[in-house]
Amino acid sequence: MSEGSVRPPAVAGQFYAGTEEALRREIEGCYLHRLGPGELPIVNEDGSRQIIGLVSPHAGYMYSGPTAAQGYYQLAADGRPEVIVIIGPSHRPVSISAAIQTAGAWATPLGEALIDSRVATSIAENCALLADRPGAFAYEHSLEVQVPFLQHLYGSQVPFVPIMMVDQDWEAAQEIGEAIAQALGDRDVVIIASTDMTHQRPPDVARQQDMLLVARMEALDAPGLLRTCAQRGITMCGYGPTAAMIVAATELGAGQATLIAYSNSGDVQPMATVVGYVSLVVSLSNR
Repeated sequence: MSEGSVRPPAVAGQFYAGTEEALRREIEGCYLHRLGPGELPIVNEDGSRQIIGLVSPHAGYMYSGPTAAQGYYQLAADGRPEVIVIIGPSHRPVSISAAIQTAGAWATPLGEALIDSRVATSIAENCALLADRPGAFAYEHSLEVQVPFLQHLYGSQVPFVPIMMVDQDWEAAQEIGEAIAQALGDRDVVIIASTDMTHQRPPDVARQQDMLLVARMEALDAPGLLRTCAQRGITMCGYGPTAAMIVAATELGAGQATLIAYSNSGDVQPMATVVGYVSLVVSLSNR
């Protein structure tokens, strides 16, 4: 049992299956899905560890799980990181700019995922925006849905740090990204930006808009990503976390970003308006 606050799952049985056996089957189904990688992942213990950043969707597994699995499949092949940082947006009003949890664990049907208290505390000390407020995460799904995928890959052996952004402007993204980079130093880290893309637009419109944003991600252009979202009115919900990830990854030596998969909710169930999903990896120039 972990020390500190243990966050219980908020969306188990809703966004993903609510029991251990059913959740393992569901995650495996995401990998084997026609929109997924087509085979189960195997963690390569001798992987080169070039991936430092990941953009991953956070809708219900039925819709975005196979696209998320594409990114996690790449993580497995790349090796086992020392620590994971997950940055997600807030979908509910919260009276702070950003939140972090510096101790304890998050529970899912797969067990407890422990927080790396040393890294989390260092990030918080480097960033005045981040309030150490475990309760702020209570109902937010954007970070939670990433945790079972990590547990399925790594068990409880890889600790993580949760960060939730309420303010998503450039100043917040830059400050949080720089704090993460300063705290991690030469640690072997993966920074996950949790986001869905265009919301409730026709599929062709969603893809067109989302590819504009993917182009900014692949260019590692965090300010350009935020500018394109604002100028085009694109309803990407985690633009701030994605920009913060790019800032941190770039400062830690990232040299390229690659789109792994794109889909939308209409690819799973036909609908007139859809939500877009992206898996994209950011890699080091060299390790």
